Amino acid sequence: MSEILVSRRNSLRKALLLAMSGSAGIAPGSGATQPGAGKSRFLVAYFSRTGNTRVIAGQIARAMQGDLTEIEPAQPYPEDYLQTVDQAKRESDAGYEPSLKAMVLDIQSYEAVFLGFPIWGMTAPPVIRSFLSRHDLAGKTLVPFITHGGYGTGQSLSVVAQKAPRARIMDAFVIKADQERDTLERVTRWLEHRPTSR
Repeated sequence: MSEILVSRRNSLRKALLLAMSGSAGIAPGSGATQPGAGKSRFLVAYFSRTGNTRVIAGQIARAMQGDLTEIEPAQPYPEDYLQTVDQAKRESDAGYEPSLKAMVLDIQSYEAVFLGFPIWGMTAPPVIRSFLSRHDLAGKTLVPFITHGGYGTGQSLSVVAQKAPRARIMDAFVIKADQERDTLERVTRWLEHRPTSR
């Protein structure tokens, strides 16, 4: 089993390196050195509310032997789902980009950035806009990975292209994940039947 995992990992790494070789000038086996002392050439940066995107980010980081960082707003979003939806809508409508809790100071040392986020209101969350606006990804390969609740990517990929105009944006990995709103509605319907009373 571990041989299969190693083989899949190497295949994924080789595929990305081959795709990057056209723009980055680095081909698999070229002997290029990794940026920084013992650092990965790949950064996996993600924002996750429910944990779906976090799980995918961890899997990518392991497979690519990449550095993993969570994108967080300086002021956390509310724990309550509906409050978060309202706040995100207000921020998106206003074009507001919240401050980040931390910056990736050495982002220039990475050849590729895997960028993960959920779809909020048919677009990328405001904190992703902040991340892209505050980090220079010119010349980098940018690989989006996106989770959604059933409505697809919406306007998110155009946001990524607009906010990182000089990055080489690869095809996104997109997956439908459990939607928090659907879960809440299902629980509410179940509770309407008073599961504790007979």
